[in-house]
Amino acid sequence: MDIKGLDYNTQREKLIMPEYGREIQKMVDHAISLPTKEERMKCARAIVHQMENKTPQLRDSSDYRQTLWDHLYLMSHKQLDIDWPFDVSNAEKILSKPQPLAHPKPNAQSRQRHYGHLLMEVFEKLKTMPEGEERDELARITAIQMKRDLASWGHGSMDDEKVADDLARFTDGKIQIDPRSIRFERIAPVAQNEGKRGKRRK
Repeated sequence: MDIKGLDYNTQREKLIMPEYGREIQKMVDHAISLPTKEERMKCARAIVHQMENKTPQLRDSSDYRQTLWDHLYLMSHKQLDIDWPFDVSNAEKILSKPQPLAHPKPNAQSRQRHYGHLLMEVFEKLKTMPEGEERDELARITAIQMKRDLASWGHGSMDDEKVADDLARFTDGKIQIDPRSIRFERIAPVAQNEGKRGKRRK
C-alpha cells in the first residue's frame, strides 16, 4: 500500500553506513552541496563529531579518527571536495567482503579421526620403510594400537579383518598383514553412554 505523505524506509535510498542513521547521511549530502571548500570543511568536522558521538565504541581503537574520516568519505560517495585530514585512499577496503574460505577437502585423517594424528604419521613411515623385521614389528604394534582405538571410540566393526584392511588402505597397499599371525588383545567394545547411565544410578 502506498499512502501519500508517508515516507517508508523501503522507498528510501539504501544507506552506505547504516550505523550512523539517515540524519547523518542527510548532513553529508548537505555538506557536498555547500559552495565553498571552507564551508564544506567546517561542516565535515561537525559531521565527524556527530559520527563519533553515535559510535563511541570506535574510540577503543587507536586509529578511530582515521576510521571516522574514511566512513565520511564513503558516505559522500567520494564527492565531498575538501582537504582531507587523513589519507582516505584505502577507505573502500572497509566495504569489501572477505573471500569465502575454501571448504576443506576430506582426507584420510578426517574420515578416520579415531586413529589419531600419531597413527597417521606411522602409516606414512610404514610406506617408506624397507622390508624387514623392523617394518614387520612396527606394523604389528600399529595393528594392535588400531584395534585399541576402534574399541575405545566404538566405530562399528573392530574385528581383526578390519584392522588388516585399514592398515593396507592407509599404507597404499605396502603393508599386508595376516590377522591370524598377530596376537591381538581381547578387548571389549566400550558401550556408548555407559558412564552416563552409571552416574544416574547413584
